Amino acid sequence: MKKVLFVSMLLAAALTAGAQPGGFSFGQAAEPEGLAKPARQFTLDLTPDGAAQMVVYLPQEPSGRAVVDCPGGGYAVLSNTHEGSAWAPFFNERGIAFMLVNYRIPHGDRTLPITDVETAIRIVRDSAAVWKINPRDVGIMGSSAGGHLASTIATHTPYELRPDFQILVYPVITMGPGTHQGSLDGLLGDNQKDPELVRLYSNQYQVRSHITPPAFLVLSSDDNLVPPVPNAIAYYTAMRNAGNSCSIHIYPTGGHGYGYMPFFAYHDQMVSDLSAWLDNLKAPKQDAVRVACIGDSITDGHGIDLRTVNGYPAQMQTMLGDGYAVKNLGVSARTVMSSGDLPYTNELAWEDALAFQPQVVVIKLGTNDTKEYNWVHKKDFAGDLQKMIDALKALPSKPRILICTPIPALKDSWTINEKAIAEEVIPMIEKAAKKNKLEVIDLHTAFTGQEALYQEDGIHPTQQGARKIAEIVAKAIDPNAKTEQRGFFGMGGPRPR
Repeated sequence: MKKVLFVSMLLAAALTAGAQPGGFSFGQAAEPEGLAKPARQFTLDLTPDGAAQMVVYLPQEPSGRAVVDCPGGGYAVLSNTHEGSAWAPFFNERGIAFMLVNYRIPHGDRTLPITDVETAIRIVRDSAAVWKINPRDVGIMGSSAGGHLASTIATHTPYELRPDFQILVYPVITMGPGTHQGSLDGLLGDNQKDPELVRLYSNQYQVRSHITPPAFLVLSSDDNLVPPVPNAIAYYTAMRNAGNSCSIHIYPTGGHGYGYMPFFAYHDQMVSDLSAWLDNLKAPKQDAVRVACIGDSITDGHGIDLRTVNGYPAQMQTMLGDGYAVKNLGVSARTVMSSGDLPYTNELAWEDALAFQPQVVVIKLGTNDTKEYNWVHKKDFAGDLQKMIDALKALPSKPRILICTPIPALKDSWTINEKAIAEEVIPMIEKAAKKNKLEVIDLHTAFTGQEALYQEDGIHPTQQGARKIAEIVAKAIDPNAKTEQRGFFGMGGPRPR
């Protein structure tokens, strides 16, 4: 008891000083007996001079999953025992490889820790076959300032380096009001007065629908060092508003900085909650057929609650089964035309679509091009559609491309023009499909006279309307798709990564 009290006092003193504990050893945090020991443990340099390193703990019975861990320390030191190595047996016991990243302290140069963690993820994916890891089941974990670093990696990195899930423990999220001052000083240094930079690294503003990976958040309500509302709760809110999968667990007490230490009153509950979340987090099979759903707000799932579950691509995932990995790459209001107000090919989703190396591509665009201020450039539509098709055809994966006709516009909301859709856009789509030997999915005819499947705006389908799109597209992709209704609890499927 005295030992635990002494450690707690050291922890409190370090946190009050403006950074998480570091520079002194906690020793190995106590662990329940019977936890698995790693089959292999070794250290790799992440920089030529060894200033950043990754300690790898490979499980005896690998499940294919891996977690890359960023310990906290206020971007001033590394708390790499209780927020690092102490977690390794927990993950190894579950067949999960664990990688502890001892990243470089930024001293105002944010690129240092970010580059180190990106390098770690690249090594993990490059070593996937040897380490028996599914390269599309690699998560990021971080505590406190390490949680900020982990959420930065989850929200800022390109597809090939982006983790497939996040575990954030009492994370720093914002660099604005409510931040942890020591973390702000360490990461941004003299640039912390730059409002654009502060917003860029306030990661609640960087969450994107379908792109930011699923997250599990842990914190205590009485955390006075990293206030819950502007940090973890703000991140959860952004994830939920984006329709992304996110679970938040707020315990009544505990303060900040407990990591895997057993003196945390809710330690067992935290471990149980995380275990259950991991068990229910389904990864795609490595040999699953990759399906990219490119589109606008109808693909995105505008107006449909939890669109990552109830939008048409998610419903189609269930219909196609785990032999497919369906990725929603819809972005609201986007156009085919580069001269439109919001060209799809300028989006991160387009970069993801190419990096995903899909084997099947479903294109559903053209509605927003008919807005009156866009359709003045209609001469560009056919050529820009061809450029998009050419880029997809050039991919090494040589995808099968299916192109959908837009569903009818029942109203002229946002100045969308049904006459232009029916008489001009659809003929150009059909001409492009014929020229490139592509398959056409005629959603326009399928939705004619189906007013009950539309939301009030007359443009977007309801959840049931999204289901109809999913049924039609799923059958076009695979005639054996199981499109029959399975009841309210029939939705869901593996994560497309």
